[in-house]
Amino acid sequence: MANEHLLSAELWPALVLLCKRPALGHSKQRLAEQIGGERALIIAQHLLACALEDIHLWPGDTVLAPDHRQHLAWSLGLTLASECLAQGEGNLGERINQLDAQLRQQGHQSLIYIGSDCPALCLADYQQVSHLLQQHDSVLLRAEDGGVVLMASNLPWPDLRALPWSTPQLGEALYECCSLDGQSVALAGQLFDIDHRQDLRPLHAFLATDVRPARVALRQALEQLGEAG
Repeated sequence: MANEHLLSAELWPALVLLCKRPALGHSKQRLAEQIGGERALIIAQHLLACALEDIHLWPGDTVLAPDHRQHLAWSLGLTLASECLAQGEGNLGERINQLDAQLRQQGHQSLIYIGSDCPALCLADYQQVSHLLQQHDSVLLRAEDGGVVLMASNLPWPDLRALPWSTPQLGEALYECCSLDGQSVALAGQLFDIDHRQDLRPLHAFLATDVRPARVALRQALEQLGEAG
């Protein structure tokens, strides 16, 4: 990605990865209910590797944000990210607000937040979001299930704690929340994320032509687990 980007390095926002340490009973719980804990753990590990692949190749600043402070040492060993900061307490909205405030206090002005559930994210998506941030206050990339797979802003987020996190209503609610706060909001399209077993076979097909190493490994893992399209 770093060798192909169209923006100069100083124009790229900081990329923040909100993540969980893959472990039985801790990550991909909805998927684990459908395919079993150990199989879901394997997929969670590969999904995280895909997100870390984007962090490794990012031309600008990067931040790894594990969901618990006790996982900071683990996150420090994962990547050469610019910094690692643990998420705080509360629901996801509260944690994003706290993290965002801390990062802006450190001097970051433009921030992109991703999770590890959307390996379909690619260079073109990041380029589009970064370009839109030059014209709008905030940019959202929606998920097919109604959520979001990426949220970016040049401004502090409004109070996010009351939003319907982990529901199909999140994308629309987040858009309205930012708009009511007076922000100009752009939509950067729609991708699918990985929450359920039914998402795995379309993912396998989607990755058929993706040559990024972590995505290739994810596709091979899906085949080994019998979840190929």
